Amino acid sequence: MKKIIFVLSLILVGFTTQSQEVEKNKNAKVSCKVDGVCGMCKKRIETAALKAKGVKFAVWSIKTHNLNLIIDERKTDLAQVQQNILKVGHDIILNKDKKLEAKLEAYNSVHPCCKYRTENVVLDHEGSMKKQKKN
Repeated sequence: MKKIIFVLSLILVGFTTQSQEVEKNKNAKVSCKVDGVCGMCKKRIETAALKAKGVKFAVWSIKTHNLNLIIDERKTDLAQVQQNILKVGHDIILNKDKKLEAKLEAYNSVHPCCKYRTENVVLDHEGSMKKQKKN
């Protein structure tokens, strides 16, 4: 009788534990901010994001620096996508004062036009963005 009660209690605990698991979304919408300045940056960032297994959709905005993703949380998470982006030389902006910086070697591998850490490059791109708006 004790064995039967013990087995039943184990089964009950198993069901209770299983019902408390967090269900992962296969179409989770997530976003983050990524540093970059141009169309080449856009292509590099989106391609790096899409290389993470489980990323279904990736669009980065040059203007806002927002990277919008649809991911299968059962296969990947935002941290993995961010690591891929860091590897191709782009920084992840966490908040106003904090960011994950790509290694210098990765940053140096980007095209000279994409050197978003250089003030002159950023100003040149901002100027060309303003010119496009006037037309």
